[in-house]
Amino acid sequence: MSKTHQGTALITGASSGIGAIYADRLARRGYDLILVARSRDRLAALADRITNETHQSVEIIDADLGDRAALATVEAKLKQDASITLLVNNAGFGTHTPLLDTNVDDMTRLIDLNVTSLTRLTYAAVPGFVARGKGAVINISSIVAISPETLNGVYGGSKAFVLAFSQSLHHELAGKGVQVQAVLPGATATDFWQTAGLPIEHLPAAIVMQATDLVDAALTGFERNELVTIPSLHAGEEWDAYEAARQTMAPHLSTNTLAPRYVTAR
Repeated sequence: MSKTHQGTALITGASSGIGAIYADRLARRGYDLILVARSRDRLAALADRITNETHQSVEIIDADLGDRAALATVEAKLKQDASITLLVNNAGFGTHTPLLDTNVDDMTRLIDLNVTSLTRLTYAAVPGFVARGKGAVINISSIVAISPETLNGVYGGSKAFVLAFSQSLHHELAGKGVQVQAVLPGATATDFWQTAGLPIEHLPAAIVMQATDLVDAALTGFERNELVTIPSLHAGEEWDAYEAARQTMAPHLSTNTLAPRYVTAR
């Protein structure tokens, strides 16, 4: 692929794992970068490497997106910097621990990061994209968005929000020059699992994808203008059937009469 200037990509959760790989791949595709994460040292090291290897401009913002003041700083950047053409909402965390064994305050912080910050950053970016007639949002969801029984229910619920939000955005912004993609990774070899308290070595190797493969596949889906990209789903027709069933059911979900199965004899 020839490298032409693509504008600036702002990537959250960019200091390691999936976010850091997005930074590398997007810079090589011609994007300047704004990298957002909590660790300034890790961001600085990544920025130096990418600048040296790609000669793209890289700005860093050390911010904890769970903190409203820090989040507001990133929101302001998205609103004010007209060079930004792509927002990658990657920051988030999860847990495999069952609901009854988790602390509700921890789960509230999970919702703040996975849902609230993603929503606010998208709200900050999209009006400018629409006004300029060009832009894109990549939201990192998860397979638990459609398989919530797999891990903790609050985490699954947060990622289901990301998927539904992306689908709604895609519908609302049709014809306005803004592309939306939801990426649904399965188990991926990143620090996510260690942070969640389940070392990746404890997972079956057959279900764990390398993070580089995940991001490369997701960007292929992005370049194909996919709304939903599931890199580990081999039978893509299964998603097509799932989505077709949802679309078939949609017109029948709200009526002014009871479904016959709920009508009781009087």
